[in-house]
Amino acid sequence: MNRRLCIVHANCQGAPLIERLKTCPEFSDRFECRLFTNYVREPIPDDILRRCSLFLYQHLGSHWDDMASASLLSKLPEAAHSLCIPNMFFTGYWPTWSSKPGFDYRCEHLDALVALGLPAEETIILALHTDMATEFDLAARLEKTFAQEHDREAHTPIPYIHIIREHYRDVQLFNTINHPGPMLMNHVATGVLRELGFTPPDENVLNALGDPFPEFEQPINPKVAEAFGLSFGGPKQEYEVYGRKMTFARWVANYVSARQAGVSDFIGYLTGADITA
Repeated sequence: MNRRLCIVHANCQGAPLIERLKTCPEFSDRFECRLFTNYVREPIPDDILRRCSLFLYQHLGSHWDDMASASLLSKLPEAAHSLCIPNMFFTGYWPTWSSKPGFDYRCEHLDALVALGLPAEETIILALHTDMATEFDLAARLEKTFAQEHDREAHTPIPYIHIIREHYRDVQLFNTINHPGPMLMNHVATGVLRELGFTPPDENVLNALGDPFPEFEQPINPKVAEAFGLSFGGPKQEYEVYGRKMTFARWVANYVSARQAGVSDFIGYLTGADITA
């Protein structure tokens, strides 16, 4: 049986979505998926687009130029079906996350402390004892990330923000700001299949796939966890950090050590031998 081409134009969430879609026999029998990674601007050749039967995409605005969703949609065959899929992003667990380039998993709070030029031990103590609720308007930052997600959700017929609002305190829904856990990834896959007219697999089938991003969980500041009333994120919780288990305190020690050493590749540092294990 000749399967039709399904192009998935997405970020890191694309691969675990495909894995989940393939658990549906109706989908896997009909479509062969090809993933094109949007944030690295991986080009999709026009001849590939012309053969596309199903285009699953995360919305990209006009500032993405030829990678913009509108541009790509205009190149699809008239008979092709397209569906905008969620692009989930949540800073609620990491309210001091920074998008400033030059360092992975950047934190404005830790960067400000490192900038003081104090010894590492003193910097770490300050970081661990900062009253985050007093220092930062955590409630406002939480509502800001929800508002940004409402704007993202407006592009897709698959709602998901209600799950974050309902469960973010009792289930760790994200491993990093853009790495959602099983509950959200399974929800999106189910929504996509239903939008396409397929019967989603049993919940147990999707759950058996496990964590879509198991290699890394960014530690959560226990002071943030306390302020939001999270059922997780305490000072003794250990997180998966590229093959090592690490508490938030150990994470801070490594962050400070790397920043003070002028390291730019923090992921490389975390996976290397110099890490403060």
